[in-house]
Amino acid sequence: MHLGNGIICPVTGIPMIAVALGTAFYAYKKAKKDFGKDKILPAVTLTMLVFALQMINFAIPSTGSSGHIVGAVLLAALIGPYAAFLAMCAILIVQAVFFADGGLLALGCNIFNMGFLACFAAYPLLYKPLAERRKSVTGSILASVAALQLGAIAAAAEAALSGSIPGNFLTFAGTMQIIHLPIGIVEGIATGGIILLTRFLSQKNLSYIFGGVSLILAGIISQYASSKPDGLEWSLLNISDSVVMQSQYALYNLSEAVQAKTAIFASIPSVYGNLAGLLVTGIVMFLACKVLIRKKAAVKVNAE
Repeated sequence: MHLGNGIICPVTGIPMIAVALGTAFYAYKKAKKDFGKDKILPAVTLTMLVFALQMINFAIPSTGSSGHIVGAVLLAALIGPYAAFLAMCAILIVQAVFFADGGLLALGCNIFNMGFLACFAAYPLLYKPLAERRKSVTGSILASVAALQLGAIAAAAEAALSGSIPGNFLTFAGTMQIIHLPIGIVEGIATGGIILLTRFLSQKNLSYIFGGVSLILAGIISQYASSKPDGLEWSLLNISDSVVMQSQYALYNLSEAVQAKTAIFASIPSVYGNLAGLLVTGIVMFLACKVLIRKKAAVKVNAE
């Protein structure tokens, strides 16, 4: 669901970047209140796991399309919605900057579609109340489906506002809904399974498992991921005759030029690029966690 620069114009992209920045600051302020040192390792390794899971595109039978897990609901369920949103920001920034996966101009849209809607809509409205009633698997499935469907609608709306799909909003939105439904179901089942696993293992052991699985996914299994177009690409192909690329703007050219320089992991063998991206994502999330801890400690000192 990674929107590219050509689908989003500056009039849509720049305000959404501002929304993403504002939400990240809000999430940071909320997360630091109860984020302790003991949460750093689980948060870092889980973020790495989600980054690696997003590399694994699976084919959707009878469609010619593929999909991958987004992971925001999983993050929200295990480390809380505020830290989860920051983790999604880290993942999407690394993907956009180092892999050119998702446009820099569209980064705010992608953070909103894949992070905000899952962490601050699907999680509190669906997953949390069901999990409190010991129905975490049901909650995982419903929240994951809702998060993907909401994200698909938002992506279609952003493309329409940018003028990329003139007169085709309903067709594009409907196609996006259809193709992201099975992706959401698969993600929900996987999310529920992982959450159930956390009930039987300690945080430390889970962190080691998440870290090890991330390395296997990024270094080995990602090489066998489906090469079929993902849900967004497939939906755009279905209306390709009427898609208007937003390439006439100076900011589009600037964004493309910057990404051509920064996307260093996209130009090396995929195994090394994936592992490097995994490492960078872990470092970015680790630094974010350290900032949360340091600021919290500073507040305590001042209070004393």
